[in-house]
Amino acid sequence: MTKTLDIDEEVIKIHRQLLEFTVNREALFTSSSFQTHSLPLLHILASSGYSIPVIFLDTGYHFPETYHFVDNVEKLLKIDVVRVRSVVSKLHQIDKSNGQLLFASDPDECCYLNKVQPLEPYMNNYDVWINGVRANQSKNRSSFNEIEQTKFRAKRYHPILNWSNKMIFDYIKRYNLPKHPLEEKGFLSIGCAPCTQPYLSTSNDDRAGRWAGSNKVECGLHIELK
Repeated sequence: MTKTLDIDEEVIKIHRQLLEFTVNREALFTSSSFQTHSLPLLHILASSGYSIPVIFLDTGYHFPETYHFVDNVEKLLKIDVVRVRSVVSKLHQIDKSNGQLLFASDPDECCYLNKVQPLEPYMNNYDVWINGVRANQSKNRSSFNEIEQTKFRAKRYHPILNWSNKMIFDYIKRYNLPKHPLEEKGFLSIGCAPCTQPYLSTSNDDRAGRWAGSNKVECGLHIELK
């Protein structure tokens, strides 16, 4: 029988790990998509007392509601949000063979230019990348360990890897954290506007609305930055 994790014990465990990183003089950064389920980790990091930059990969394609949510959460939690954009302009993100923007013709390349490539400098300049992936989100993520070495300088730290959906919900309720405004409209997993649909009731996968109609299930951050 799987042991149910205790939220308070998990938070203490995370704070201890952050202390260990700090004692070892390791430089930390985190990234966030600023979805509703992203807030528990941001809240834990904000309450830790450590100054940890929060990277928001601004693809230029996010919903207006997401941009407002980022601003509101930054003020609420008093975190340092660093908005990072691709060095490749949208004028150069066009498929020359058909004139379409890459999100329509080659979403993998679009994700690489707007998410993976912009984060690579942080992977090479910091020691630890704290991110909020959870094992129950996808087959790929279920294979992760809590701490993993990468081909970059930074190792990956997944502090809430084994948290359940209920734990996320309970934490949000306990601390009265806000919800992404699009959740009320049926969006359970929110990415870029052109590639995100409301939750598909025919699927048990909360992320089914992402890149619907294709075999794509990851933006590449958790595949290429390993």
